[in-house]
Amino acid sequence: MPIALLFFPSVAAILLAAHFYRAGQLVLAALSVGVLVLLAVPRPWAARVLQGALLAGALEWLRALAVFASARMALGQPYLRLTLILVAVAVFTAASAAVFQQSALRRRYRL
Repeated sequence: MPIALLFFPSVAAILLAAHFYRAGQLVLAALSVGVLVLLAVPRPWAARVLQGALLAGALEWLRALAVFASARMALGQPYLRLTLILVAVAVFTAASAAVFQQSALRRRYRL
C-alpha cells in the first residue's frame, strides 16, 4: 500500500519537471526529477523535503497560472480552460504532498 501511495508524488514531480523543462529551466527540471530519489529514503527529513518541494511546486503552478492567464487576457484570448487545468494540477500537486500524512507512509518514513 505505501508504494501505491507514492505514485501521486511521483507523477506530480514529473509534471513539474516537464513544466520546467518546457520553460528552459533545466536545473529546476533536474531538481524536480532528482527529488524522486528521496522516495527511497525512509527518513522523516526525506518526507518533509518531498512535501516542501511539492508545496513549492503547487505555488509554481499558481504562479504560472497568473502569468499565462494574464497574457491570454491581455491578448483577448480565452483563458478559462487554461485556468481550470492549471488549478487542477496545482491542487493535485498539493494533495500529493498530503499523502505523507497517510498512516502507511507515516510508518514508512517514521513521521
